Amino acid sequence: MQIAKREAQILRIQAASFHPQMSATLAQKIRAQVISTVRQTLELALIEELLAARAQLPTSPRRSGYYSRIVNTQYGQIVDLRVPKLRSGNKERVWQILERHEKNVVGLLAYASYLYVMGLSLRDLQMALYFLLGTVLSTTAINRVTLKVQKRLDAERLCPITSTPQVLIVDGVWVKVQYTLDEFMIDQAGHKRQQRQAQDRVLLAVMAVRADGSHYILHYEIAENEDEAAWKTLLGQLLERGLNPSAVQLVVSDGTPGLLAAMAEHLPQAQQQRCITHKVRGMRRYLAYQDLPETDATGQRLTAKQARQQRWRQLKKEAYAIYEAPSLAAAPVQLQEFVKRWQSVEPQALHAFQWGLQRTFTFYNFDKKLYPAIRTTNLLERFFRVFRTKADEIGAFPNETSCLTLFLVVVNFDHAKHDRFLVANTS
Repeated sequence: MQIAKREAQILRIQAASFHPQMSATLAQKIRAQVISTVRQTLELALIEELLAARAQLPTSPRRSGYYSRIVNTQYGQIVDLRVPKLRSGNKERVWQILERHEKNVVGLLAYASYLYVMGLSLRDLQMALYFLLGTVLSTTAINRVTLKVQKRLDAERLCPITSTPQVLIVDGVWVKVQYTLDEFMIDQAGHKRQQRQAQDRVLLAVMAVRADGSHYILHYEIAENEDEAAWKTLLGQLLERGLNPSAVQLVVSDGTPGLLAAMAEHLPQAQQQRCITHKVRGMRRYLAYQDLPETDATGQRLTAKQARQQRWRQLKKEAYAIYEAPSLAAAPVQLQEFVKRWQSVEPQALHAFQWGLQRTFTFYNFDKKLYPAIRTTNLLERFFRVFRTKADEIGAFPNETSCLTLFLVVVNFDHAKHDRFLVANTS
């Protein structure tokens, strides 16, 4: 098949993929990371192609080492590509992946490399590489490639931090990951197999917010629980990577347990900002719906369901209005009016709302232009929504690396979309 036809295949696959097009910025970001993966992919695919060709020859000639080639790809030049050869019949055998004297593979491997970054399953990778390379890599060959890619992804995720942000936003999203058990079973074919079970894990993430309001994902990892031990481990890893604890002034979070204790140990100078969205929404489960109105503002009669919905809308609107107060001194005045209006009909909801409320006003101590970004965890929640969409398609991740890789894809696409390659090791 000609290169042009192969490129057409890639475009068709891209059109049906999770993200129809790779942005130019993302392509530039990935280029430096995947050039070695492209080489590994080509070399392993060429070995598989040679073995398949030798099996079809009547004399089954022996292999005769390798010869070196220079191949140009859209990511850069591959110098000394190791091409396997046969002792006899090497010139006559079918060359699918590369023509014998072909020195350019422009565009052919772009999507194949991106599939590795996406962390597809072995079966998906085999299918995709069949269309792209004209042959099917063995699972052993793919495993060798993906393990090397995983090491590269870990190196990026854990790269040194040389510029510490002023504000951190932290939160977690629950996922299912499969783990190998100590128990064994006998399958239908009579083979003894080690059992695997999907278990709940939480992916903890840290978003950095700079003084100018720009933001990016700084760190993420998988933990068994969202508790004090997990937060201490996460903050400890940030310090190991080079985070300056004295430079962090604010940590934005929901009401997750154990975070304050972890901050006291690792970020003693930082203040906590409780997410106002979580705080306001937390009232809903305590609503008693006493003395519901029978009509709306226009005099139209309300059903019981409509009256409850109206109660919640009014309560939520007025609660959010407290945080629109122009200053820290004005916010308590708004709060008093809110409590006075609703205390008699929704006492439990008001009690829950006021518990620990002072930590939701911490954002007033910072620059006003940062208010929208630092008074909620919404910026991080947006990442989680996209991540959940893809995670739901997968179900239970086959391993932790698969989960972390998918989250990296979400991060890279968001950073590319907003030209936000402000990774942790940049100043």
